[in-house]
Amino acid sequence: MGSTSNGNEDKVVETVMVGRYIEMEQEGDSRTVKSRLSSLLWHGGSAYDAWFSCASNQVAQVLLTLPYSFSQLGMMSGILFQLFYGLMGSWTAYLISILYVEYRTRKEREKVDFRNHVIQWFEVLDGMLGKHWRNVGLAFNCTFLLFGSVIQLIACASNIYYINDKLDKRTWTYIFGVCCATTVFIPSFHNYRIWSFLGLLMTTYTAWYLTIASLLHGQVEGVKHSGPTKLVLYFTGATNILYTFGGHAVTVEIMHAMWKPQKFKAIYLLATLYVMTLTLPSAASVYWAFGDLLLDHSNALALLPRTGWRDAAVVLMLVHQFITFGFACTPLYFVWEKLVGLHDCRSLCKRAAARLPVVVPIWFLAIIFPFFGPINSTVGSLLVSFTVYVIPSLAHMLTFRSAAARENAVEPPPWFVGRWIGTYTINSFVVGWVLVVGFGFGGWASMANFIHQIDTFGLFTKCYQCPQLPPPPPPPYGLPLPTSTQAPSTAPFPTNVHNHTIPTISSSMSPSPSPSPSYIVHHHLGP
Repeated sequence: MGSTSNGNEDKVVETVMVGRYIEMEQEGDSRTVKSRLSSLLWHGGSAYDAWFSCASNQVAQVLLTLPYSFSQLGMMSGILFQLFYGLMGSWTAYLISILYVEYRTRKEREKVDFRNHVIQWFEVLDGMLGKHWRNVGLAFNCTFLLFGSVIQLIACASNIYYINDKLDKRTWTYIFGVCCATTVFIPSFHNYRIWSFLGLLMTTYTAWYLTIASLLHGQVEGVKHSGPTKLVLYFTGATNILYTFGGHAVTVEIMHAMWKPQKFKAIYLLATLYVMTLTLPSAASVYWAFGDLLLDHSNALALLPRTGWRDAAVVLMLVHQFITFGFACTPLYFVWEKLVGLHDCRSLCKRAAARLPVVVPIWFLAIIFPFFGPINSTVGSLLVSFTVYVIPSLAHMLTFRSAAARENAVEPPPWFVGRWIGTYTINSFVVGWVLVVGFGFGGWASMANFIHQIDTFGLFTKCYQCPQLPPPPPPPYGLPLPTSTQAPSTAPFPTNVHNHTIPTISSSMSPSPSPSPSYIVHHHLGP
């Protein structure tokens, strides 16, 4: 009976096929060279496409902030947290994939047609647990993706500044806001095949550039590795790594773009393992070379000397951040389309025009909070902790809480995690750890650091962490002052020259062998 049951389950799973999300495709198109090329570059749905999407989306701009986290955590804690949160993120991505397949199977048994509809995480929660869970999931997921898009836009401005500082970072944010708005023309994750592939190549280059350039540069003179020094910095760095491996808020949309979404189960883990070959060497090498200097430089590129290799890394990361902006924003586009009733519209231009209002608040928030680095930790503790760790774990436990649900599960837990008992144990640990360490301590630390950035730089700051201009040269102390034998001029000196107040010299002022600098007048100002 056991083997028959398993065979039936496998058969049920194999029938779960992705519905084609048809935007501009025409049924029955002839297989011309143009259509074949379009299929190769544009229409992806294989397990390989999903792997590229997961890996490319997970290791975006955060690659440049991980050395900053290492300076807050110390070398050993930085490595251990990456390994720990990488495994935890892979586990909760697995839970999301199981819930998606369960939801999809139940709905297709009810003859629900998904051929022109993208299933999203909040709809899975609605089908499994009801409208209250749907509302909570929708609120957290949309807010996280909103700020995830904001972070990509901030990263674009931060990076381009290192090869062209003629414009401040806020102006670059305006420019890249317009550029990133063009993602409204990418219909769905089904159409990210070539972009995901190129994005991962670009990030791979940048990661190994950081590693090799730091090792060749060597340690700066008097380098110190004093982290961790403060609890607030320690938990801020930890939540940035929590954010790093919490990029699976788009898991459901990526699965829906697959031809056989049941194959997704191990894809996120494999993507995470590859990502660690990029993040661990690069973060450790940069921290080894620059140490505590990273505490004041959240972008690792700021400390490396400008070369053609570094400029190439900046340009490639800019393109990749454009791609990741699309990854984070596309689920928001879907939600907005469903809200305004255009999700099933076959005209891409109409849907693109309807999507544009989604970009406006992202643009605005990136200008208000341009704190590249600290904002990652804040989003990680307050939003990622619930969106991709706590809610999936609780949803899985509640979905299969009854014996009947466990017996009829499309995908029962594997034996090596301890079946249902092991699954519930792991889920309970994830919920407890993330609530206490990620949301509790991490939320306190990241908010304290975020408020410190606001107090230091202010909202709408024009150029966050930009190098300060050199101080003006010292005044010429040898300039003679009028004596009692010289009648002072009655014409007043200008009181506002180059935005500096110049005091008027009165006739009652007597000369002094060591005149106060506040009464010195520069040669070039004149009366």
